[in-house]
Amino acid sequence: MALGSWIAGFLLAASAGPVDSVVTRLEHRYNSAQSLSASFVEQYRFQGRARPTESGRVSLRKQGKMRWDYTEPAGKLFISDGKTVFLYTSGDNRVEKIPLKSTEDMRAPLAFLLGHLDVKKDFRDLRVRDGNGGEWLEGAAKSDRVPYGRMAMLIGPDGAVRQLKVYERDESEMEFAFTDEKLNSVLPDKMFHFEIPPGAEVVTSMEFGSQER
Repeated sequence: MALGSWIAGFLLAASAGPVDSVVTRLEHRYNSAQSLSASFVEQYRFQGRARPTESGRVSLRKQGKMRWDYTEPAGKLFISDGKTVFLYTSGDNRVEKIPLKSTEDMRAPLAFLLGHLDVKKDFRDLRVRDGNGGEWLEGAAKSDRVPYGRMAMLIGPDGAVRQLKVYERDESEMEFAFTDEKLNSVLPDKMFHFEIPPGAEVVTSMEFGSQER
């Protein structure tokens, strides 16, 4: 990132209000990035019931490419080649397949984090509150066509998303904690290409986001 660009972003954020300052910092970090990878811990709750915590490594690249490699549970993979999403579970040797723009899975919107982030276009009623190691940015979705109703992001001083909470309209909640984020690493195309394993059951579904996490 050029020094002049960084200074301009910093000065703009410094002259804005709390919400504008956090939004500017967030967008400046990710809209200028070509790729990122980070370790994640994922939690899912529905009607107060929590599923087992999952974890692994996520890699994103511009144009909607995304890969979630799970170490817990081992053998689980969630991948997008920019057009289609695949969810693979090795234990069942089962593949669920859906167009990226059709899925309601809460991981899918993160595929467009790089280069497309426009917080005020997508969210309303934005507010900021102090958090541990950063500031929480909270807001409600402007569109009722998306499956989530609200979101909250813990934004670090460098603009990095440390935690993300997504609240769906069915009252379920997904929470991600991110660490060891690396921007602009080399992520080859083959990382985002999925081949159906031999003998795997393939399910094409219009909605698998709420079925299995």
